[in-house]
Amino acid sequence: MDEKKLPTQEEDFSEWYNQLVLRAELADYSPVRGCMVVRPYGWALWENIQKALDKRFKATGHVNAAFPLLIPQSFMTKEKEHVEGFAPELAVVTHGGGKELEEPLVVRPTSETIIGTMYSKWIQSYRDLPVLINQWANVVRWEMRTKLFLRTLEFYWQEGHTAHATEQEAVEETERMLNVYADFAINEAAVPVLAGQKSESEKFAGAKATYSIEAMMGDTKALQAGTSHFLGQNFAEAFDIKFLDENNQLQYCWTTSWGVSTRFIGAIIMTHGDDQGLILPPNLAPYQVVIVPIYRKDEEKAAVMEVVDRVASGLEAVDVRVKVDERDGLTPGFKFNDWEMKGVPLRIEIGPKDVEKGSIALARRDILGKSGKSFIPLEGYVQAVGDMLDEIQANMLAKATKFRDEHIFEVTDYESLKDVVENKGWAVGWWFDDAENEAKIKEDTRATLRNFAPAEGEGICFYSGKKTNKRAYFAKGY
Repeated sequence: MDEKKLPTQEEDFSEWYNQLVLRAELADYSPVRGCMVVRPYGWALWENIQKALDKRFKATGHVNAAFPLLIPQSFMTKEKEHVEGFAPELAVVTHGGGKELEEPLVVRPTSETIIGTMYSKWIQSYRDLPVLINQWANVVRWEMRTKLFLRTLEFYWQEGHTAHATEQEAVEETERMLNVYADFAINEAAVPVLAGQKSESEKFAGAKATYSIEAMMGDTKALQAGTSHFLGQNFAEAFDIKFLDENNQLQYCWTTSWGVSTRFIGAIIMTHGDDQGLILPPNLAPYQVVIVPIYRKDEEKAAVMEVVDRVASGLEAVDVRVKVDERDGLTPGFKFNDWEMKGVPLRIEIGPKDVEKGSIALARRDILGKSGKSFIPLEGYVQAVGDMLDEIQANMLAKATKFRDEHIFEVTDYESLKDVVENKGWAVGWWFDDAENEAKIKEDTRATLRNFAPAEGEGICFYSGKKTNKRAYFAKGY
């Protein structure tokens, strides 16, 4: 294989992904097994994801705070299901300052326990509720099989934790944040996720109910891209989070938690990328536009750069994220390929002929070749570029939605489900909720129940033949 060329998705989707993350300079492997170094280009993408989500969180009344990385080990044992779920993934600190610690400290895998402890101090009365807090943090889960962004020992995320006076309020919060995630994924990342509730066996350890957004990747596998958990009163009872209600009665709070991590970068890569590299949605791309000046002689440079600077300044004035590629010693062709690899949505080329004609050349990343190239007058370019970025964003969503819908198949019996998840994509069908049958399907096909699908009326379960009012998506996943 030519070292300069990516493996194709068809040849080896997994290796295509691994190579692309490295070559596009999103991340690199760390000296610590299973960890990653997020490079500046990858971090800029994560920052744009953060901004888009943080804006939505604050619009729904949430505020940010920070909680400790280290959690007393005894906290992890207070909620039975929680400790059972996380026990195999814990990293534990036993020594500090050259001495053995009286109580070992867990490096947080998630923060329900430490935050629950603080809420028990802060919440006394119904007047203190609701508490709506989010934190941006890193967490550690001792994964055995790792993959950059998708599954690493340490990763970055946000985790929201809320406390409410009533069950209804907590359920509404859980569903509201699921919808916030779906809105972000669809409208910012152009990733057409399907939102729904997880099965009992797939829910978060210690939750009453877990909801997720599920995305279809370019190899038709599923990726859980965000989760929202209704925790009921489980953690409130374990951590004594109580309040006096309006009748002066002591009640336990109802709590929720919800999170999206750097795994979402993997979702963007595998939803939109092609054999040439990344294709980034304009709303989140570190650079929305790259300008490549083209000139051969020094006497051409001044005229070209004058127009380049004018175009860059005009776009920056309306908050378009622009990069001017002034690297010496590299051909325009090399630069084009480099920025295609990095997925910049729109490339502007400006050479001596363009200067003469008073025009600029535009090349779209979502449509390669002649059909994605156009020439526009320099006059009115700001509006034209803005319109094209909007068009690229909409086209990416439309293309990903079409791909998803073409790879979801209705199944009415188990044989057809096996064929679909092995050869075609996702299966959807009537499902009588049964944990034992779900486990058999997982063991037999390696496909999991991703979440429940919208359902009207009743149907016959494809597996058990029983009447049911539920439908579910099944797929192999990451």
